[in-house]
Amino acid sequence: MSTGVTAAAMQARLQELLAPTQLEVLDESAAHAGHAGADGTGSGTHFRVRIASPLFTGKPRVARHRLVYDALQLFIDRGVHALAIEIL
Repeated sequence: MSTGVTAAAMQARLQELLAPTQLEVLDESAAHAGHAGADGTGSGTHFRVRIASPLFTGKPRVARHRLVYDALQLFIDRGVHALAIEIL
């Protein structure tokens, strides 16, 4: 069963909440077929976020990651298994 989560939806949410100056959301689910957490549809379970935001200024790495996780919590609750975050 698909999670229904898309990279575009995640990107829109991050745009709305974090006002990034750079943002890329990649769905890497196909590369994890057969891996624990893969839902068998090839989409919507494993994502990579590359992001820069003025909201990160002066915050430690863990706090920056927490902002991203908090913004995407509704997607994590819907079945995102893995989320790799790269702060730019």
